[in-house]
Amino acid sequence: MKTSFRNLGLAVGVLAITSLAYGQKKNETSAAVEYKNNFQPAFMKQDMESAKKSLTKAKEFIDLAASHEDTKGSQKTLLYKGQIYGSWAMIMAMDENPDEAQMMEALNTSVEAFKTGHKAGKKYKSDIEQAVNTNITLFNMAASASYKAEEYKDAAEAYDFAAKYSDAIGQLDTNMVYNSALCYEKAEDYGKAAKRYERLAKVNYRGSTSAILASSAYRKSGDIEKAKSIINEARKADPSNKELLLELVNTNIDAGDAAGAEAALNDAISTDPNNKQLHYTIGTIYIDLKDNEKAEKALNKALEIDPNYVDAQYQLGAHLVTWAGNLNTEAKQLPFGDANYNKMLAESEEIYKRALVPLEKYISSYPDDKQVLTILFQIHRNLGNSEKALEYKKKADAAK
Repeated sequence: MKTSFRNLGLAVGVLAITSLAYGQKKNETSAAVEYKNNFQPAFMKQDMESAKKSLTKAKEFIDLAASHEDTKGSQKTLLYKGQIYGSWAMIMAMDENPDEAQMMEALNTSVEAFKTGHKAGKKYKSDIEQAVNTNITLFNMAASASYKAEEYKDAAEAYDFAAKYSDAIGQLDTNMVYNSALCYEKAEDYGKAAKRYERLAKVNYRGSTSAILASSAYRKSGDIEKAKSIINEARKADPSNKELLLELVNTNIDAGDAAGAEAALNDAISTDPNNKQLHYTIGTIYIDLKDNEKAEKALNKALEIDPNYVDAQYQLGAHLVTWAGNLNTEAKQLPFGDANYNKMLAESEEIYKRALVPLEKYISSYPDDKQVLTILFQIHRNLGNSEKALEYKKKADAAK
């Protein structure tokens, strides 16, 4: 996270640091005076030597206050401790070879101080929130700079700390968590990405998308069982969601379990066999998986349940047209004299004929769908049905 911390140091220079009030107790007061009156002005002037000296003194005073029975639980002490330790990490980041372990420790100390202080009362609660929001802004800026430099691990860690600071005041910053997950994924640290996506899935951030991203990241990290668990949990609320089902199928495929992939779809059907949308969804999944026969069967099942289901009419027609067209193209690419040529053309023609049934039912409900009218014209023309072809050609030309 070296680069991000350096970016953090640069970001500090463009923001005014949250001011601190004087405390009444000696070490609190001394820490506040050293931090506000000496460190902040020196830092803003980029007099780093003076800034480091002042911050070191402020840290010594706040450590004394934080260890003393009379002041260690003081909300004021915790406010100063959070700010001073956060600044301590930022100052270390500007060294030529910063000690990243010490920086992490300082930042975690800062977060914990703010977290404890935020719960300690109302008097300095708004001051802590202001200080925390300043740090969130700084880390967001640092993370953005690292991301632009394609230093994704550094960016992820910076977004992580922005999220941790937000957590300290009892707020879940979904944007920071999402950005962290995205960066960990780009850095190919799929385990960390998965945990952050999972956190978002638990609060239904972006609907089913977070669950799918979490499952996918767990798959990539090799944790197939966790991937399945995430999707199965999400499907409880939306069992016919295509993307969730498809992710479950892909999880089984990645596990080398073709039978499991098939079983996942069959299990979905068994839970609600008369759900036309579910059969429609499974049909579209089979289309994605290039399983033409099963796609046709599933879509026909949806139409068996509801013969007037226009989405299924359109999807089935489109699927059959694509399937027939691909067969026709493959046949024409065969070597001259290949025995399969006539067989494939005949099969293509038969599939085109089957496509007419759902498409003509669809067009009766949507008579001005120019695209479907054009397809019907082309199919009838290719099948030699001149009269029907002309009829649909005229309708297509008239449609807007």
